[in-house]
Amino acid sequence: MKYFLLIFTFCTFISCKQSTETVTSSEIKPSKLISIFKASNSNYPNISVHRGGKGLKNYPENSLETLKYVNDSILAVYEVDVAQTKDGQLVLLHDKTIDRTTTGTGKVDDLTYNEIKQFNLVDDHGNETTFKIPLFSDVLAWCVKNNVILTVDIKKTVGQEVVIDAIKSANAEDNSIIITYNAQQASSAYQLAPELLLSVSARNNEEFERLLNAKIPTENMLAFTGTRLSESSLYQRLHDNNIVCMLGTLGNLDKSAAAKGEALYRQWKEKGVDIMATDRPFEVFKAINN
Repeated sequence: MKYFLLIFTFCTFISCKQSTETVTSSEIKPSKLISIFKASNSNYPNISVHRGGKGLKNYPENSLETLKYVNDSILAVYEVDVAQTKDGQLVLLHDKTIDRTTTGTGKVDDLTYNEIKQFNLVDDHGNETTFKIPLFSDVLAWCVKNNVILTVDIKKTVGQEVVIDAIKSANAEDNSIIITYNAQQASSAYQLAPELLLSVSARNNEEFERLLNAKIPTENMLAFTGTRLSESSLYQRLHDNNIVCMLGTLGNLDKSAAAKGEALYRQWKEKGVDIMATDRPFEVFKAINN
């Protein structure tokens, strides 16, 4: 009888555990971005603004004021860089130091946020502004309020989990795409947040195969295909899997378009590029929407 009761108790425990796991799994609500960013759709932004806006006079990169300025004129998503201060605050900053983009000096992880707030942001032309390095939480709150989408580049000194927790705390899952650079990073981000859309590196068929072998669902993928044009067959394969393709025109391709004419952006779109990550958002928007 004792043996029977032991078995019954064990089976009941397993049954309850499985039931709990099923409930937990069913409670995961996918980000709306997973259904929006599909190659079969056309209702998503076709421009990703590099560092939230680069090269703009009086509007520094990774600045909330710059996001607002660009967002007033065009429809786009915004790539931003997230770093962490000495006292654990998440901020928008691309470099390891604040030297290039502010009036101050020092490594971001050697400075508290109160220390960083003493300095002003500087634009790419050397002009000092009154803007400050923003808190990631403030940027997320603005995005949620204004239905703006970020692609979030997590700097090496910051853990994925910390940034993902901040996104969840801000209820910004429908406003955030996590950038990853290889299958390992993509896999860990997916394990931490299966509900989020991921920007994954798929510059060629080999990289795409590694992502598939990592068991990351294609529905969670937005494919960054690099900063050079890929073979049309790669874009077609990604589209066959209903995956949106993003090309980094920032750098050489932007320079080429500036020299030879903005019609190049339309040509790249016709080749299979769905989104262009650019330092020339206004020019790209005009070129592909005329």
